[in-house]
Amino acid sequence: MISVSAPASARRIRVRVTGVVQGVGFRPYVYRLAGQLGLSGWVLNDSRGVLLEVEGGSRAVAEFLRRLGPEAPPLAIVDSVHSSERPVVPGEAAGPFEIRASDGGGVPDAPVSADSAACPDCLRELCDPQDRRYRYPFINCTNCGPRFTIVRGVPYDRPLTSMSEFPMCEACEAEYDDPGDRRFHAQPNACPVCGPSVVLVAHGSAHRPGVAGRPGSGGPVARPGRVVQARGQPDPIRAAAVALCDGDIVAIKGIGGYHLACRADDEPVVARLRSRKHREDKPFALMVASEAAASALVRLGAAERGLLHSPARPIVLAPRSAQAPVAASVAPRARELGVMLPYSPLHHLLAHDLAGLGVTALVLTSGNVSDEPIAYTDPDAFARLGPIADRFLLHDRPIVTRTDDSVVRVVGCGPGERPRPLMIRRSRGYVPAALPLPGGTRRDVLGCGAELKHTFCLAKGSRAWVSHHIGDLRNYETLQSFTEGVSHFERLFAVEPSVVAHDLHPEYLSTKYGLEREGVQFVGVQHHHAHLAACLAEHGETGPAVAAIFDGTGYGTDGTIWGGEFLLGDLASFTRVGSLLPVRLPGGERAIRQPWRMACAWLSQLSEAAPALPPTLAAAVTPQAWSSVGGLAQTGLNSPLTTSMGRLFDAVAALCGVRPTVSYEGQAAIEFEAACTGETAADPYPMPLVTGRDGFALDPRPLIAAVMGDLGADVTVGVIARRFHAAVAAATVCACARASEAAGVDTVVLSGGVFQNRRLLETCLAGLRSRGLRVLVPELLPAGDGGIAFGQVAVAAARLREAA
Repeated sequence: MISVSAPASARRIRVRVTGVVQGVGFRPYVYRLAGQLGLSGWVLNDSRGVLLEVEGGSRAVAEFLRRLGPEAPPLAIVDSVHSSERPVVPGEAAGPFEIRASDGGGVPDAPVSADSAACPDCLRELCDPQDRRYRYPFINCTNCGPRFTIVRGVPYDRPLTSMSEFPMCEACEAEYDDPGDRRFHAQPNACPVCGPSVVLVAHGSAHRPGVAGRPGSGGPVARPGRVVQARGQPDPIRAAAVALCDGDIVAIKGIGGYHLACRADDEPVVARLRSRKHREDKPFALMVASEAAASALVRLGAAERGLLHSPARPIVLAPRSAQAPVAASVAPRARELGVMLPYSPLHHLLAHDLAGLGVTALVLTSGNVSDEPIAYTDPDAFARLGPIADRFLLHDRPIVTRTDDSVVRVVGCGPGERPRPLMIRRSRGYVPAALPLPGGTRRDVLGCGAELKHTFCLAKGSRAWVSHHIGDLRNYETLQSFTEGVSHFERLFAVEPSVVAHDLHPEYLSTKYGLEREGVQFVGVQHHHAHLAACLAEHGETGPAVAAIFDGTGYGTDGTIWGGEFLLGDLASFTRVGSLLPVRLPGGERAIRQPWRMACAWLSQLSEAAPALPPTLAAAVTPQAWSSVGGLAQTGLNSPLTTSMGRLFDAVAALCGVRPTVSYEGQAAIEFEAACTGETAADPYPMPLVTGRDGFALDPRPLIAAVMGDLGADVTVGVIARRFHAAVAAATVCACARASEAAGVDTVVLSGGVFQNRRLLETCLAGLRSRGLRVLVPELLPAGDGGIAFGQVAVAAARLREAA
């Protein structure tokens, strides 16, 4: 406690601070600020944030209010500071300032901080042989460490985290109680004597009874001692580094779940990981120890470097260096690599030890089998990752919420404009930061999200919480992760949804889940309208705007499959003003996995005669299969109509022989973009605007004919890909400009998974701005389906306001 002298004249105020102000050192900061200014009073956490009272001289109190928000700790996000005058308490002006015990009463309304990468101060201690936390893999302070993944409830105090089972030792308790210490009231505070520990176990031994240690924890034996010895090794992390260097695959328990790791420069090892994980082609992420090591793999601009070093520590997608020293199967046929720097102390130690052994890059991919959610409990990891990993690097701090790594790409925006981040996957490091909801909502709302790259969203008042990445809702495990996540967020943020917003697709598991909730009002939201609304709401706008929404699949209001849409709308409603020309989807969902079917469908549009099997597909498709699919495309049997832009990319990629079949969603388009040669503008193929059922339509038939002509003339795939991208961009710009002029609207939204294509997005941005149009693209949320839930909530809230 700080004691102060009574001022000549006293003033007392009560202050309510809201935002991300718990678990980020805000109370210790208030304590120190009050001491500097000679103020008495108290501060505490409660269900709404931070509440405090200060008393002292009028000037000192005014100075306290002036500095309170701007000088907050680095992880704090102050949303509001509201003060009110209070009666001066006789005799208290000369009393101490104190941090009081948290008030657990009331309805929780305090945002929880995201997990944050280890700070420089902790890293210095981690590497100092004289420090008592030297090489301790759970070092943290109020400026860094786990938050969201260990919290069970609010207010954010140790008893409501997974650190509750680790009582602090005398030394840690002294730090925790010392207002001059960096760990003053740091809830995850721990050391080798009292905190979590690690162990390395060989494949198979993780399944044996007794390895788990603490009953029910699924973790290793923790104490006494700094680390648990593994097979005579004094340090399990060093032993893990040696095993990785020797070619082992190691399952590593991190902050939000398990990773599978192997050295990135060993082709047989990477190929073995692919085989065991059943991940045929999708690129693996890489972890390196430093920016210098990252620069050997990818080309980094200032924006990419900033993201790599940010507290969120996402995976950053950047252009691949020509001589990047990684195995070919790390990212087959990809022009970019996903690179991240270590974020937890354990990862820092591992990367450092590997660098000392000559291994500069480590594959660090989600700990799962293809299409499943990542493992985050030890028993589940042993069961599902046992057939994949040779060893397990475990710790005994329970993970409350599984959280994948976030993925970000930087896109250019033209001369004189800053490059902007494009969120591909928003998860660890960003979640659960709340997003402002324009106009707010009168009632609590749940947005159920889509099916692919699923997230959900809860909204209350003026805030919306978009969940961590859940995955594709196509199996029981992912569905269970979704339902558990909704329940956790409801408890954490005290949201009781009386309105459920859902996609119109009747077979989405997210829709079925939403419609099974009782006693609520349902709001159906068209998929592409949700994309439009999410982008508008993210930018704090309500519309109207013209939007080009390009993706793979979305259930249309007419019962067909949309995916290449031009909308005019706001948060509450929309009108479809144009689309891609409809084409058959031969075999339904099989055409998504087999892009050659879409190639056949588009060729069938060129004439009434059945199309011939192109030479580029002769090695991948039998004449019988081609003829059969051609019949489906012409008769429409088991072939619903679609306007999907994603399927058009698939079709042309298949025609060029780039990817006749795919092993993951979006693969054909990703590899087709990577096939483009040259950075300069290309002569676009023809893609005219014609009259469509709901306005205009983009007609790709002349484009398809021109592509076939170039293939027959032996034009390279790189040139064809470049001309194709230029054609789609030019047609999109023309269509948006026409729709904007007709509606008298100068704002254009570009969203949907197809706009994660850097070349397409940058070309469209330049073209639209050259026509004087204002362009909004998603930045805080993914352009793909990871943003759908937020859009659903924004639409539902707007309709509630209109109905009021």
